[in-house]
Amino acid sequence: MLFRKPACDWLIAGLGNPGANYAKARHNVGFRTADALAEKLGVKIDRAKFRGLYAQATYHGQKLILLKPQTFMNLSGLSVMDAARYFKLPPERIVLLFDDISLDVGRLRVRAEGSAGGHNGVKSVIGALNSQSFPRIKIGVGAKPHPDFELADWVLSNFTKDEEKLLTSVIEDAADAALTVIEEGVPAAAARFNGRQR
Repeated sequence: MLFRKPACDWLIAGLGNPGANYAKARHNVGFRTADALAEKLGVKIDRAKFRGLYAQATYHGQKLILLKPQTFMNLSGLSVMDAARYFKLPPERIVLLFDDISLDVGRLRVRAEGSAGGHNGVKSVIGALNSQSFPRIKIGVGAKPHPDFELADWVLSNFTKDEEKLLTSVIEDAADAALTVIEEGVPAAAARFNGRQR
């Protein structure tokens, strides 16, 4: 009997750092959104492969892979590339979920493509795929409180209690935005979620 590779229509990758120390950090909202999406789809991201943890799910007839790279943020592209190659997916079929310091907490931005914008995880994915042409959902984590504040310290810091109250709704919106990209396309998702303030 010939081995048949499982089919996949979309890869949705949430970026973050593995380990309990980073679980609630600003840099890990991509992981948290991936987990919220998994819960919505009735699966758990707990299978080890592609230098990450993944789950298989189905949404309205589309076969999805949900991925959380375990390479640490700056090497996220290695994991995304492994999964993309295995399932033979072009960049246009890869949705990236990640934090954005240029957006206030409570805001999202859906884009069809673009540069890394200073985000090392996105930079790694662009380098690994040799393409910027993948949909992405940016989740606002707020700007540094002061210009002299170290960026690394800021993105690895936890949200305040008031910010955490906003996050539940924002993460749900980000998960819904990913599903909207898959079902209706990036323009529809952008029209629905860009500019929404929680």
